[in-house]
Amino acid sequence: MDIKQLREHAKNIRINIIKQVSNAKSGHPGGSLGATDILTVLYFEVMDITAENVKTKDRDRFVLSKGHASPALYATLAEKGIIPAEELMTFRKLHTRLQGHPDMHSLPGVDMSTGSLGQGLSAAVGMALANRLNKNDHRIYALVGDGEAEEGQIWEAAMAAHHYKLDNLCAVIDENGLQIDGWTKDVISPAPFKEKFEAFGWHVIEIDGHDYEQIKNAFDEAKTVKGRPTCIVAKTIKGKGVSYMENVADWHGKAPDAKLTEVALKDLEGM
Repeated sequence: MDIKQLREHAKNIRINIIKQVSNAKSGHPGGSLGATDILTVLYFEVMDITAENVKTKDRDRFVLSKGHASPALYATLAEKGIIPAEELMTFRKLHTRLQGHPDMHSLPGVDMSTGSLGQGLSAAVGMALANRLNKNDHRIYALVGDGEAEEGQIWEAAMAAHHYKLDNLCAVIDENGLQIDGWTKDVISPAPFKEKFEAFGWHVIEIDGHDYEQIKNAFDEAKTVKGRPTCIVAKTIKGKGVSYMENVADWHGKAPDAKLTEVALKDLEGM
């Protein structure tokens, strides 16, 4: 798939992120928009997940450790044809399958229920180890927030992944520098990620998380690494694509009103 096609998918995903959160009048747009390009490459270039194999074990798996970015995951699953696009407007509604945080028991394509920060990477480690024991050569991917990496469990999982030489595991750190309380450097900085993950024995790749060539090349490189897991440290912009949301912590977890939704959709149409 060429860059133009990936950009079009990403634009559609971002538009549906805004529509979901606006319609629900709640949700987390900032981190969802920032992670969109990573998810686009994963689902349309890297992972072998399809609507046909989504309920089988015979495919790659993805853990959204930063579960509050569920609008990005749901919009990606809809763009991929795994869930109906019209279902996106049920986001956070009563009895919906599209809960505020992903529920693996409700929705096909959700491989782990997440939302309690810090736990997703541990789940991904377990999946990678299970695949090895079951002689299943499919890969496990996990997206971890940089603010989330303040949780100690992330580093316990990092130790375990190296100890078990899980070269079928690839973690992506979504390093946008912001969390709900402000800049991570001011709250309690988990950086530098490259040096820390290398100290834990991981292969580390640093990229621009909005550059499709860099994202794809990093995932390709990860597949060649043997004997240890890979961590991709992706520099991203929280709120990417929406002028008034970019690099603004206040848009971590609130919905735009009707007027601001109109501005956001116009911004995204022009991407």
